[in-house]
Amino acid sequence: MKGHAIRVQVMFDLLQTSIGNIRAGKLRPLGITSATRLDLLPNVPPIAQFVPGYEAGSWSGFGVPKNVHDQIVDKLNNEINAGLADPTIKARLADLGVIPTPMTPVRFAKFIADETEKWAKVIKVAHIKLD
Repeated sequence: MKGHAIRVQVMFDLLQTSIGNIRAGKLRPLGITSATRLDLLPNVPPIAQFVPGYEAGSWSGFGVPKNVHDQIVDKLNNEINAGLADPTIKARLADLGVIPTPMTPVRFAKFIADETEKWAKVIKVAHIKLD
């Protein structure tokens, strides 16, 4: 469809993939799915302002096989967290709308468990079934 504009009425997208189009004026954000406003888009309200309790986000993390020695896990964790603290990396991530959340391996395991529980409830309430 070269030369034809595509109109999208509503979409939920990762900020990292849409921020360029937002900055270029090709997309107009109506709301964000985080619980609070973002510094990157201070005039865009969180959906929770209109739908109390609404919060959805994307996250990424690093994992290793189950039997990797604790010293290796700790070393990886320290290096990853140091990278996330690096001013150049922090600035680039902030420019993309990414909010780094360094965690310990124990805290990350709890985070994953909490996310799994949260979305399991959504699946159950919405009666979502695997085909």
